[in-house]
Amino acid sequence: MANSRGMTKLFSSLACFDYHKQNVDIYSFYINSMVTSRYATTVITSRVANTLNESQEIQFEVKIPKNAFISKFRMTIEGKTYDGVVKEKEEAQQLYNQAVSRGQSAGQIKSVGRTLEDFKTSVTVAAFSKVTFELTYEELLKRRLGKYELLINAQPMQPVADFKMDVHIQEKPGISSLEVKGDLSTGDLANAIKTTRADKDAWVTLYPTQDQQTKCKSCGENGLNGDLLVTYDVERRNPKGEVMVSNGYFVHYFAPSDVPRIPKNVVFIIDRSGSMHGRKIEQTRLALLRILSDLDEDDHFGLITFDSEVNLWKRELLKATEANLKNAKSFVNEITDRGATDINAAVLAGVDMINRHPREGTASILILLTDGDPTSGETNIEKIMANVKKAIGTKFPLYCLGFGYDVNFDFLTKMSLENGGVARRIYEDSDADLQLQGFYEEVAVPLLTDIQLKYPVGTNLTKTSFSLYFNGSEIVVSGQITDNSWVMGESVTYQDTIMTKDPSDVPPENEDFMQRLWAYLTVKQLLERQ
Repeated sequence: MANSRGMTKLFSSLACFDYHKQNVDIYSFYINSMVTSRYATTVITSRVANTLNESQEIQFEVKIPKNAFISKFRMTIEGKTYDGVVKEKEEAQQLYNQAVSRGQSAGQIKSVGRTLEDFKTSVTVAAFSKVTFELTYEELLKRRLGKYELLINAQPMQPVADFKMDVHIQEKPGISSLEVKGDLSTGDLANAIKTTRADKDAWVTLYPTQDQQTKCKSCGENGLNGDLLVTYDVERRNPKGEVMVSNGYFVHYFAPSDVPRIPKNVVFIIDRSGSMHGRKIEQTRLALLRILSDLDEDDHFGLITFDSEVNLWKRELLKATEANLKNAKSFVNEITDRGATDINAAVLAGVDMINRHPREGTASILILLTDGDPTSGETNIEKIMANVKKAIGTKFPLYCLGFGYDVNFDFLTKMSLENGGVARRIYEDSDADLQLQGFYEEVAVPLLTDIQLKYPVGTNLTKTSFSLYFNGSEIVVSGQITDNSWVMGESVTYQDTIMTKDPSDVPPENEDFMQRLWAYLTVKQLLERQ
């Protein structure tokens, strides 16, 4: 198993080849995605013929979601199959460079945008011979704003005579909503999409003709080029969640919606250093104005701006009254860029603001937005993380938003994970303000705090403690189990939770998905702690 960011796939030559030439024929391109209880396994199979009377390099390039990992890659040439192997990132990079220098085949994964990473490899194919590339990747679909998203990219680089995309979603509680979006659902290509729904299953197929492959929003003479986005949600008949058991493993999906929202205390820490000049600061102001308008009246909030100095709008958290919001928006409109970047002092000021104004029955959130490295005050990253972790003391989460590519995103990721939050990159684009607002919407409605999920007879559990649960999200816990006794939080028993012990509840071809889901979560969480 390989994480697509942390590890690299190695095979036996990387060279570039232009599929626009007529001496390569992609005569078949299949994408098959099977989603079982939110766990997606996608197989891409490309069959290519060398139509030249001499050998040449043929390239295989696909884009996969950033949260996915490649579980299998193989090439079949003249009846012989070559399987890929997995190496740690540093070793893989070294072996990749050596393979390229020797003219051998090698494959590598690179980030190519907001949501996708690029996998590319190539192989020498003899005259008038064929090669089959088969890549399998897996991912656990994450619930955001009440929807799961399955993103599939297709860009074969030429119209394909036999192109098929099949998606099968299987959810035991039942599927409550389903929608197909993305560039590959636009134009004449939309007529090639077929959607079928049953109680617990949904099927989406895309079987376009070669002519249709040139007629979508992002398509052209080179054929398909874009994403198909399938969004869906499941029925939630049991507020205690859904538990499934198969082959000695269990998974618990917990997404209650029948609890009242909790008033929040939120402090926004905004980088106003010189590097935020221009569109960045303008979009930040615009996003903050919208976010302030979305605060509920029983929320409390604070605003901190920083460069080499830390500037507090008010020293204390204020209630989100109409008058306070009006004054806050005036403050936001006056934010300008200047100076260096003292992240340490700014974050500690935000922590202090929340600590000095505790409110019972509320959820506290700290949100940092920055576009660069610490360049003023304490600049040692390890010391900054230690200071922040000690100050927060697991009492509330820190969310870090990194603006652009110059930011030290690894630092922000580690600091947020150490403090119960997550990091999100904000891409420098025309919709950066909407990206900021979209992130806030995911954490805007806290429903539960300090969630402790207990499984007395469970072993080898994935993460079971969560600082906050937000409306529209989902908590997922997996592990091994020998009994059906379940306890959560304050001795709330889960004896009546949906249980699935009968193997017939899980289709034979998907019986191992739960073990793979457990492994996926385990590896992902281990990597996050590194």
